[in-house]
Amino acid sequence: MSHIEKPAKAGGFSSLQSTMKQVLRSQKTKQNIKNLLRVNQTDGFDCPGCAWGDNDHGAFQFCENGAKAVAWESTGKTVGADFFANHSVRQLATQSDYWLEYQGRLTEPMRYNPATDHYEPISWDEAFALIAEQLKGLDSPDQVEFYTSGRASNEASYLYQLFGRLFGTNNFPDCSNMCHEASGVALIQSVGIGKGTVELDDFDRADAIFVYGQNPGTNHPRMMNALRQAARQGCKIVSFNNLKEVALERFASPQSPLELLTPAATTISHQYLTPKLGGDMAAMRGMAKYILEEAPEAVDRDFITRHTQHFDAYELQVRATGWAEIVQQSGLTQAEIVQAARVLPPAAVSSVAGPWESPSTCIRSTPYAR
Repeated sequence: MSHIEKPAKAGGFSSLQSTMKQVLRSQKTKQNIKNLLRVNQTDGFDCPGCAWGDNDHGAFQFCENGAKAVAWESTGKTVGADFFANHSVRQLATQSDYWLEYQGRLTEPMRYNPATDHYEPISWDEAFALIAEQLKGLDSPDQVEFYTSGRASNEASYLYQLFGRLFGTNNFPDCSNMCHEASGVALIQSVGIGKGTVELDDFDRADAIFVYGQNPGTNHPRMMNALRQAARQGCKIVSFNNLKEVALERFASPQSPLELLTPAATTISHQYLTPKLGGDMAAMRGMAKYILEEAPEAVDRDFITRHTQHFDAYELQVRATGWAEIVQQSGLTQAEIVQAARVLPPAAVSSVAGPWESPSTCIRSTPYAR
């Protein structure tokens, strides 16, 4: 088995190389370079790569993932009737998602023919007639779901939902239902709202950031610039992830000439903990136990009384949980959990951001932990 050496840093020149590779593979290099300069700009368009917020810090507001998404949206590769005539659905099912994606974009509506096991082209009039026939045959408008993709533009999604409402339903699930349904329900139960409550500016003002179960270097690399800036300002970043992602250890911003052209990089995580799968909840229980028992002055009891429910029951449960159980379930040592907890006092949890896999908690210095 070949050994893959762990890179010393993420980002930097390798990120720039990957970005250019995606642009060149699109077969529309000149057009896509222009497109990238418009990504996440006031007079441009939102990047289809991820949901990271916009800011006004520079002309290059995209990452290699965003470059890939933009390049693919405007690729010159196409698949038409000949492709589907030569490939049955059974054959296509044996190919990887990567292979399928890089064959190209559809050029016309296609309809599956079960008799031949092939997709066959139909006209737009036929396609719309087929859709209309299915919609008219429903007993109720609520039997249809008008699904939209995260790759759809705001304008297209707006028109699509108008059509759905005119049809008589508000069933508009999108890709966020699959990604965030569980976290949305849990956040509503715990903090009263199912979405992230931080602003990008919170990263600039935070004294501590806790990252739970996120792989920003892989899934939303634009977050790395925010974490890098926070770390360089003295913010302590504690990462909980059973995967050791290089970007959360050392990251080189492609927009920094020094880090782009030299081995220099910024250390991101003040502490990087690798709990068991699902062990982050036990780790947080341990942090709460340490604060309640060893740093009770950091708990804002007045805030808790005014803005929370059932805290007394939670506190009893935390105090009753032994360290042996916490260590066993988290996969971390007591010393590691205590070290992470000590980053909190005398800071206070100002907000919880959870627009991705798991929440990140931003902490600003105030007299209490909430």
